[in-house]
Amino acid sequence: MNKTSIGLLVGAALCMLPASAWAQAAKGKKEKPPAGAEEAPAEGEKAPAEGEKKAPAEGEAAAEGEVPAEGEMPEGVPGGEGLADICKIDPAACPTLDMKKEAARPLKEQIYAVQQIFALRVRRFELQPYFSFSLNDQFVSHPAPGIALNYYITNVLAIGANFNYYRPFNADKDFNFQVRRSARVAVPLTEYDWSAALNFTYVPAYGKFAGFGDFIFHYDAYVVGGVGAISTRPIPIIDPDNRNFDFEPKLAFNAGIGLRIFFNRWFAAILEVRDYIFNDELESLVIPPTPQEQQDPANWKGDSTLTNNVQAQVGFSIFIPFSFEYRLPK
Repeated sequence: MNKTSIGLLVGAALCMLPASAWAQAAKGKKEKPPAGAEEAPAEGEKAPAEGEKKAPAEGEAAAEGEVPAEGEMPEGVPGGEGLADICKIDPAACPTLDMKKEAARPLKEQIYAVQQIFALRVRRFELQPYFSFSLNDQFVSHPAPGIALNYYITNVLAIGANFNYYRPFNADKDFNFQVRRSARVAVPLTEYDWSAALNFTYVPAYGKFAGFGDFIFHYDAYVVGGVGAISTRPIPIIDPDNRNFDFEPKLAFNAGIGLRIFFNRWFAAILEVRDYIFNDELESLVIPPTPQEQQDPANWKGDSTLTNNVQAQVGFSIFIPFSFEYRLPK
């Protein structure tokens, strides 16, 4: 028989062998048992008795209805191992929450994401001692010490009063004397005695800024306005030999803006610019020809003019009481 015939006989014999003879199980791999069949215990492992449930392996959750192992938290009790020990020692102290009810409860809590104000003003008095000086009169200056007292009805709205005392500090500038002597031209001037007003203060803005390294300044900006009176009189420069004027109060309005910088929760520095508006009486520029008319007070005063006394006020704010409490704590 030739070599070709021998090869055909060997191939036919190999095809007649069953396929299972060539198959081998994977080394170390178990075949999955069919559905409904119990898994056979591993070598050296005791099979569970009839009716006994097998404990879940490590990392595997217990089936529904199974009793947790000793030391584990019962279902529905929040917390960890420490609360489980409390529940074993004193069941009455064991916290229980219905998680479904807690999840369905509406959330009405208010969350305040804005930082609280550094210094509250509501229901506090503010005492303001200050000193003022004129800004818009190039012929005469009216510096004055003053004081203000405000009470904050809300955190941004206050009612108060202020008082200025001018009389000892009025100053006629040397420029006026030189012009009168050289050009024989005089400008009618007035001097002030005092002023007082009732005011409303509103704080529209407040904040903070960093300065001098790590130091943070807290500030607020405010507007103020009110009505009151101011006492003034003309300075006799046209006919000083015959004329002499008395101080007379006049209705005055005021409006201004200010900046307050806090050093702590009750002490601050202030810078304010305020305009006092009133109808002022000036000395008459006409000198009557006869001595009798010159000495008549009815001929001393001239026209009235609307006057703006713009002054800068620099001082301090002291809030009383010194401490306060937030309605909502931090």
